[in-house]
Amino acid sequence: MLLTRPDNLKAEQHELLAKLTAACPEMIQLAAVIRDFAPLLAPHADNPDALSHWIVQVRGANLPHLHAFARGLERDRDAVNTALTLPYSNGPTAGVNTKTKRIARQMHGRAGFTLLRHHILLG
Repeated sequence: MLLTRPDNLKAEQHELLAKLTAACPEMIQLAAVIRDFAPLLAPHADNPDALSHWIVQVRGANLPHLHAFARGLERDRDAVNTALTLPYSNGPTAGVNTKTKRIARQMHGRAGFTLLRHHILLG
């Protein structure tokens, strides 16, 4: 529920989320950090600076798993900045790759490339 857009949650989900979040200080911090990160996912020229601020905020929080996530973002900072600023997506390509792999798994290696190609073209 923390990762869902707030306007997509039903009233009872909002209430449950409020109760769960209030249950411990770590949940309050986690909810705040996630809320602050979400706007970065919409491409904008100011996002690299906002990401730097977000990483500083995460380092100050007592959330070790998010520390690891922030380190991963910093390791490949150029790619992350590009993803946060440009409107391009590799989603369609990833979807085709996923579909191809699913079909290949369903076939369990039977009948070789010709049948796989046929299934992909018909699917």
